[in-house]
Amino acid sequence: MKNGMKVLLAAVALGAASLSGCASTIQYGDAGSAKPISTEFGSSDLQQIAEAMVDSMITFPPMVQLTASRRPVVSVDKVKNKTMQHIDTESVTDSIRTKLIRSGKFRFIDRTTDAQTIEEIKTQQDSGLVDKNSAVKFGQQVGAEFLLTANFSEIRQKEGSTTDVYYKFTMSMKNLKTGILEWSDEKEIRKVFKRGTFGG
Repeated sequence: MKNGMKVLLAAVALGAASLSGCASTIQYGDAGSAKPISTEFGSSDLQQIAEAMVDSMITFPPMVQLTASRRPVVSVDKVKNKTMQHIDTESVTDSIRTKLIRSGKFRFIDRTTDAQTIEEIKTQQDSGLVDKNSAVKFGQQVGAEFLLTANFSEIRQKEGSTTDVYYKFTMSMKNLKTGILEWSDEKEIRKVFKRGTFGG
């Protein structure tokens, strides 16, 4: 009986040890890590694109001259996603806009909040809750001088166990008064995935 109990306890202990060894874990990762884990568009790709676009724009000689004594007002259009993936392109433009604002060289108009802005101004004007002398009036907002537009495309090729994906992000800044493209650049990213073989 004692031997049977020892065997049972040993089996329980072994089972507990094996379960603890298979337990799932979670930990913080590096948000800026450039190590790809798949050929799909990921967070590190977003960071690369945002940094490349901002660095290019703020160091482009005509932009340096334009922003030397003032902060031009810019509006951002939605990125045209020409890839086969469902990509949150708003996150891409948000990252680029945030980095440009933090550079201290540009000011931005956020068209995504126009509906909320209109509602707030209506409330200030019509609710009777706000002092008329401090209430914001319609028609006083500053107009954008420039428009940022962007295209995001991919070329995907597959041969045997190899998948090759090429991404290209192109961004341009248009002068709304003259129609001239004042700046344009592109960032290319290529990912190659090779499927491993057993016994290789």
